[in-house]
Amino acid sequence: MRIIGMDIHRVAAEVVSLLDGQLHRMGRIPMARDSLEAFARKELTHDDHVIVEATGNAAAVAEVLASHVDRVVIANPKQVRMIAHAKIKTDAIDAAVLAKLYSTGFLPEVWVPDERTLALRRQVARRTQLVRQRVRLKNLIQSILHSHLIPPCPHGNLVGISGRKWIAAQIVPADERAAIERHLAQIDLIESSLKVIEGEIAHEAMADPIIRRLMTLPGVDMVVASGVAAAIGDIRRFADPTKLASYLGLNPSVHQSGEGPAYHGRITKQGRGQARGMLVEAAWAVARSPGPLGAFFQRIASRRGKHIAAVATARKLAMIIWHMLTKGTDYIWMRPALLARKFRSIELRAGLPTSHTKRGSAYDYNIPEKRAEERGRVEAAEQEYTYFASRWRAKPRAKKAPLQPT
Repeated sequence: MRIIGMDIHRVAAEVVSLLDGQLHRMGRIPMARDSLEAFARKELTHDDHVIVEATGNAAAVAEVLASHVDRVVIANPKQVRMIAHAKIKTDAIDAAVLAKLYSTGFLPEVWVPDERTLALRRQVARRTQLVRQRVRLKNLIQSILHSHLIPPCPHGNLVGISGRKWIAAQIVPADERAAIERHLAQIDLIESSLKVIEGEIAHEAMADPIIRRLMTLPGVDMVVASGVAAAIGDIRRFADPTKLASYLGLNPSVHQSGEGPAYHGRITKQGRGQARGMLVEAAWAVARSPGPLGAFFQRIASRRGKHIAAVATARKLAMIIWHMLTKGTDYIWMRPALLARKFRSIELRAGLPTSHTKRGSAYDYNIPEKRAEERGRVEAAEQEYTYFASRWRAKPRAKKAPLQPT
């Protein structure tokens, strides 16, 4: 078996082969689909194993080469860098390191999702980028108003109908007025693009049982559920819930040496940062919702502060998600009327026609008695959790043995 290491970049890749312990340089290949196809047909065989680092174009390289070789492996670049850090670094050396690590069984691999999961990841990432652009433009408008001593907008949405009327009534110089109009026009373009992307995500969510299951959690809407589902992929690759929390970077860092105690610090923030941010966003929504998770947030916030409580609740959500997806069950304290309203929102975003003459299950959320009944059930569970947690006792610290005189 021949092992092919490829150090790929934006424009080219350095290729090195390892066979019977001997390294051979195979040259430099342009990063174009035609060039990769020609290289694969001419130089590669169906017994070869190709190793590449995870980069922006690694998935496309793996797709081109997969049909010409036995296996394509994508390596975790952070862990490879820790294992094979060297003072002398070239593309050929990096490619050789990949081949050697794979041959010895020490190569940290990256799970390669299927095309459907990759497409969902790309859509969620595009939406996140558009939202950030919209926030940046809103901040620019607010900075213009602030620089001319205009008080904050009294309306909830600065770029909504009421907000725009309020902006039009403010007195600013002509050039600043023109800048505000340009920013508002850009926001309109971004919102139209957002509507298209969210419609495509909604179509995917309607047909995906995993996304619909995740939406049974409080604070988790279509976007959060889609982002987390795309990040997780196959839940079977995580042996236990702590592995999932670690993959999302929600596990605390640990420092311990010798016989000293272990010190736990901030979360590692390694892995899927976008999904981690979405879970933290959902945790803030959980803080305003009744139920055991809301009580958990308040219990941590009373001792450590709200920001630490939000991260702890996000980790709790990740642990619950692992159990839900592994056991194939919904969240036990879900509110059916609220869940039906979430599903109806997906249908409307996907462009399904509205029906004003027929009331579905989502209408139950508009009935005060029905809504109060469901809320009362989860509030009772919240009280039970609060009572249960109040009976816990902190483990006393072990006293150090006194020093013996010498």
